[in-house]
Amino acid sequence: MSVENISRQAINEFVFGGFNTVHNPVVVGVIVLIVYIIVIIANTANICFIVMDKHMHKPMYLFICNLAFVDIVYCTSACPTMIGILVVGYKSISYKPCILQMFLFHASVVMEMFALSLMAFDRFIAISSPLRYHSILTNERCFIIIIVLWLAASVIIAMLPATLVPLELCYSAVKYMFCDYATVIRATCVDPEPYFNTISILTFVFTFGTFGFICLSYLKIIIIVVRMSSNSDKKKAVNTCFSHFIVITCYYAPTFIRIVLTRFSVVLTIEGRNGLMVGSILGPSLINPFIYSFSTKEIRNKILKSILKIAEQK
Repeated sequence: MSVENISRQAINEFVFGGFNTVHNPVVVGVIVLIVYIIVIIANTANICFIVMDKHMHKPMYLFICNLAFVDIVYCTSACPTMIGILVVGYKSISYKPCILQMFLFHASVVMEMFALSLMAFDRFIAISSPLRYHSILTNERCFIIIIVLWLAASVIIAMLPATLVPLELCYSAVKYMFCDYATVIRATCVDPEPYFNTISILTFVFTFGTFGFICLSYLKIIIIVVRMSSNSDKKKAVNTCFSHFIVITCYYAPTFIRIVLTRFSVVLTIEGRNGLMVGSILGPSLINPFIYSFSTKEIRNKILKSILKIAEQK
């Protein structure tokens, strides 16, 4: 029997220690659980509103629907494990579910960036070519673009478990909250630095690539808006982009904070690192559906009608 097989038999699960120093873990876990439930309900409601109303079967709403689905996957890839650790005290996970969780988490991170880039592109087309908007971005083309991006993200992220699976495992206890690439690579017997360099390059390319694309799109939008002669058109364009700008800020701000802290070798406590990670996962996913619910007239009206209908029944 090979050393690798012996190792796999000896270590077939990981034990998380990321929350060992948390005071009142049940209280923290209940808070995370409540936020997670709100995230799932809010994003699912947005998807249902869009799917059930044929008037909202348009590119912009399809992209909102895609973002809501990404947020659900993003949170679900990590939150149930964290909630189980904090509330129930269940700190272990088997090897195969851990690899699956890692894949879903990183794939949803990439798709979050792709989804925000798509929405920036959508706003650019809508403002720069309003008369040709529906001929350029048809529903069929939007579906194809979304599917292609999901496939691309999955294929790229599949490289991560492909590099980890052949490695021998030496440690079962990990100082993390759920399975991501850092968790698994630190549990192996190899020097993690070369692997961290690989994930750092991927993170840099995706983060700054998508953010650069979004900034370029909005730079062109600003130039177009400045040249508009009508104040009402300017106001309409700004209102159209404002909600997306908030969503972009909520996602990229925590990401850039982590990158800056890592770049300048700022040593965070386990509590600080975990808090920043939890905030970067739950924050955008919680804010996104409410931003689009209250800023998008059609979704806002749909919610009001539903509330009024429930009130009338009572």
